[in-house]
Amino acid sequence: MNILVCLKQILDPEVPVRDFAIDASGLQADPACANQVTNIFCENALETALQLKDLHGGKITLLTLGPESAEDALRKGLAMKADEAYLILNDTEQLPDSAATAKALAAAIDKLDAFDLILAGRESGDWGAGQTGGLLAEELSLPFTAFVDQISLEGEERLVLRQQTDSGWKSFSSPKPTVASITNSDHNLPRIPKTRDIIMANRKPVTTWSLEELGISQDSFPTQETKARVRQLSIPEAKSDCEFIEGDSVEEKIEKLADKIAAIARAV
Repeated sequence: MNILVCLKQILDPEVPVRDFAIDASGLQADPACANQVTNIFCENALETALQLKDLHGGKITLLTLGPESAEDALRKGLAMKADEAYLILNDTEQLPDSAATAKALAAAIDKLDAFDLILAGRESGDWGAGQTGGLLAEELSLPFTAFVDQISLEGEERLVLRQQTDSGWKSFSSPKPTVASITNSDHNLPRIPKTRDIIMANRKPVTTWSLEELGISQDSFPTQETKARVRQLSIPEAKSDCEFIEGDSVEEKIEKLADKIAAIARAV
C-alpha cells in the first residue's frame, strides 16, 4: 500500500480564552498567542494509515502546506513511523482557503509517485470547513468518501471504507486510488511516538517545495484560487444577564421559573 496523508498545522485549539488574540491584520488569530500543533483529525488520518501499513506493509508519505513551522507537524508524523515528508512552503503570509489548499496539494501530488490511498482529516480544528478532502479529490479526478473511520483491503484493487453517519455506519467499496477524509473514533486514536523515534525523525530529510516549483505564482497565491475570504475577525465582548431563581424547595423554584417564563412570553 502506498498511502499519502495530508497534515495541517494549526493554533492549539485548547488555548485559554484569556490568551487568545487576533493579529494586527484582523484576519487571523495571532500565531504567537499559543503553540502550533498538528490538527487532531489529521493525526487520526495518519493513525489509520499506520494501521494499514502495520497489517499490509507499504509506504506512508506526509504532505503539508504551510510556513516553515509546519515542518514540526511533519517531524511528529515521521516519529509516528511515516516514511517520508514533503512541505509546500507558503511564506506569503496569506491564508489559503480549502480550494487554494487543494490546488497546491494536488500540484505536489502530481510530482510524486502514484498512491493507492490519499487521506486527510475530516476538518481542521481552526476553521472547521471540512472541504479540503473533497476538493482535493476533485482536483485529482478521484472518488471521495467523507467521515471514514476504518479502512480495509478488498483484494488487490479495491478498498472497503466504513463511513460514520448520523444513524450508524455505511461501508463502501472503492477502487484504488481513492481519497477519504478521516473522522475520529476509538479505532484511530493517534499513537504516542517513542523517544527514540522522535530522535530518529529529527534526522530524516524533509523535502521542501516552493509554490513556484509547483507551478503556482507566489504573487497571486492564494488570491486567484480563493473562493472564500475572511473580511474581519473580532473577539465578542462577554455579556452576562443571568438571574438566579430562589426558593426554599425545588418545587418552589420550578413554580417561580414557570411564572418568569410566562411573564416573558406575555411581554413578547
